Parts: sequence; structure tokens; C-alpha cells
Amino acid sequence: MRHHDLVVIGAGSGNAVVDDAFADLDVAIVEERWFGGTCLNAGCIPSKMLAYTAQVARTVREAGTHDVDAGPGGVRWRAARDRVFRRLDTEREKGRKGREGQDFITVYEGRARFTGPRILRIERSDGGPLDISADQVVVAAGGRPLVPPPVADSALPYETSDTVMRLDDPPGRLAILGGGYIAAELAEVFAAAGSAITIVEKERRLLGPQDETVTDRFTELVRSRYDLRLGRELTRVGGRPGALRLTLDDGSTAEADMLLVAVGRIPNSDRLDLETAGVATHDDGRVIVDRCQRTSAEGVFALGDICSPVPLKHVANREAEVVAHNLRHPDDLITCDHERVPAAVFTQPQIAAVGLTEQECRDRRADYAVGTAGYADTAYGWAMEDTTGFCKVLAEPESGRLLGAHVMGAQASTLIQPLVLALALGIDAATLARSPYWIHPALTEVVENALLDLDLGLGLNPDLDR
Repeated sequence: MRHHDLVVIGAGSGNAVVDDAFADLDVAIVEERWFGGTCLNAGCIPSKMLAYTAQVARTVREAGTHDVDAGPGGVRWRAARDRVFRRLDTEREKGRKGREGQDFITVYEGRARFTGPRILRIERSDGGPLDISADQVVVAAGGRPLVPPPVADSALPYETSDTVMRLDDPPGRLAILGGGYIAAELAEVFAAAGSAITIVEKERRLLGPQDETVTDRFTELVRSRYDLRLGRELTRVGGRPGALRLTLDDGSTAEADMLLVAVGRIPNSDRLDLETAGVATHDDGRVIVDRCQRTSAEGVFALGDICSPVPLKHVANREAEVVAHNLRHPDDLITCDHERVPAAVFTQPQIAAVGLTEQECRDRRADYAVGTAGYADTAYGWAMEDTTGFCKVLAEPESGRLLGAHVMGAQASTLIQPLVLALALGIDAATLARSPYWIHPALTEVVENALLDLDLGLGLNPDLDR
């Protein structure tokens, strides 16, 4: 049995753990499927590249709003798909070959599972099983799309976010099961590509975890674009390939050429035989880690979607930094903070959030003030002819400490960043509104105006001539 100093299971964010500081060690990286992980191959990056393509298509389609004549046309799906994945597939192979070319790293292709404490068996596609051991192990095996029983139990085909973006052609009618951020983003992509979209969601609003103002307004905005079946659950998938018939819990039906399942993701912990290594998990399958990313097993760390309470790529990258440090500095451990993690949804319009929602403030019985501002109330919003975008901030009335912030509109993922910094650094609303200059007439004025709208008794004057 070959022994390594360190074994990393998973070449997504796990791959980021190992840099030249580990060159004095014998390191192994085990990857079953994709170098670069879900983000590079079937998640964050391809979906956002295609979402931007959809945004361009919508801009052209709505050019008349700005008195611009634009000819008819649409997304050339195969060309767009090939442009995206030709680049990403090249990056994946570049990453794999780069690791294979490093003298201190051994790359194993196959699925790893524990057979004992820090002992692994790798089921290789190009050979028999291989057993290895290590002094330290990093579990970064990610997650996969959840497929609920009505779909899993059916013999009819379906797609997930792992597969749908690589289709040769967009379906004429696409039914999407789920109403979260993955469903919303892919609905926008395929609508731009010409698909008629039906969304089946058990909640009565889309993007349920978002702030209630966001979910209400976004749901109403997309009602005219999609056939929304909200407050409904799928009970049966019938019909035949290419002509599906979805039956819902109220007896209604929906016809579709293709079904996309986007109800969430689950960690891959059930594929690793973690119990044989003494690695404990939560009831939902996530590996239990402390703030240093250590598992219950000595010498075993975990990071990313397999353990994180916030399964986002930027969180996994931060956890990888923590693990890398702690592997090399066991007497000087650092921790990972999962509070105030920002997130964005790349739909039309974009959505971004950090901190608490208004409903969470109510549930915690916290005293809070609300400040809101619309894009339409800024000069740049006039230029954009934007009548729906807005910024909403929540703060403590006495101290002005920011509790949460939510933006829906163009470039929301960028506009949220000053508010992310304020929450992270403890900058109160009055200081953030008054200390820096806010460029006029930039769109960032919507953030400034939302801060000025807070009723904090701190001398803020929203009518001050700026």
C-alpha cells in the first residue's frame, strides 16, 4: 500500500489547498470526475457565462426602450455553448495536466472511499482498485443535484444542472422543478435561447430564502415570462421522452419536452464510507467540522459543499485557505467565519444579499429600521429606464449597525459590495453614508439613498443636496 503525507479527495476547491508550500511533502489528489469541480464544469462559471449571454440577448430585444433599432435574432445556442465549454474544458485539462506535471503530486482518477482511519480505496476507471494511506486527509468531494422520488422513480429522462448546459439544442418547452437560485438562473438562460418555461415550485414564491421584498417583487416580475405553478408539488412524471406530462398535487398537469430538476443539492458524503474513518456527519449528510475545518477523525479535514453550511464557491475557497494554513501550522490554527456571507443570483434582474432578511429580523424579535431606495430615483436609473430595481438595508435603530442588505436590479452583485464591507468591518450606516464620496450620477447612489432612508435618529438627511 502506497503511503502519502497528504491526500486531497476532490479537485474543486480542494485543489486550491495545495500550493508550492507543500512541495516538501508527498501529496496525492483524487478526483472522480472533473478537475476544477462543479463550479468550473457545471456550476458557477458556465451558468454565469450563459446568463450574461442571456442578458445581452434581452438588452438587444428591449433596445427599443432606449430608442435604439435592433434587428431580430436570438441566441445561437450551439455556438454559445461551444464558446463557453471550449474555454472551460481547456481550463480543466490545463489544471489536471499542471498537477500531473508537479513532482510532489500524484493524481489518481477514480472514486475514493475510506476503508479505515486515513486509509482509502480508489476505484479506478482505467484499472483495478488501489489502496493508499496518508498522515492527513482533506475531504473535499463536493455535492450533487438532489433528484426527488417522483422523478427518480420514473423511467423517463430528465436533466440536472450537471447536464443541461451541455445540450445540443434547447427544448421548445422546458419544465423546471424547483424555484431556487439554480432554477431561476437556468430559466433565464433557456428562455433567452427560445424555450417556453414552466416552473413547478412547492413554495408560493420563488427564491424563498431571499428577503421577502425580493421574493415578492421577483416572483411578480417573472409571471409574465414563465408559466408559474407555485404552491404545487410534482406527484408523477408521465408521457414519453420528448413529450412529458407532469402531474401536480392538485390534479393539474403541465406538458414539456424536457424536465430540468433543480430542487437543491446534497453532499457526496454517502459515497465515502466515512463511518469507517471515524468521520461524523450531520443528519443532512454534511460532514461535521469545527471552525478550523477539522472533522471528528484525527488528521482529517473537510471543506466545501460536503460540509459547509453555506455551499457557495467563495465560501469553499475561504475554507480551503483555512485548511491549507492549518495543515502546515498545527500550532497556529486559524478559523473560518460563516457569518455575513454575501450571495448573488444572476437572473434578470440580478439579486444580491448579505446578512439578515427582514423576516429573520422579525423572527429574532430584533429592533430594526428599514431603508429603501429605487433605481428609478437615481439619475443613472433614469438613464437605464429602470423602474423595478431597488436597494433595501436593515439596521439597528440605536447604533446604526447594519444587519442586512438586499439589492435587486442591474449589477446587484457589484452594488452589494460596499454593504458587505460595512457588515464585515463594523461600519455603521451613518459612517458609510456620510464619510465616503458617492460618485454622481453612478448607480451606487441607490445604495447611498437606501442608507439615508434609514430612520436612525443619527442626523441623516435624505433630502440633503448632494
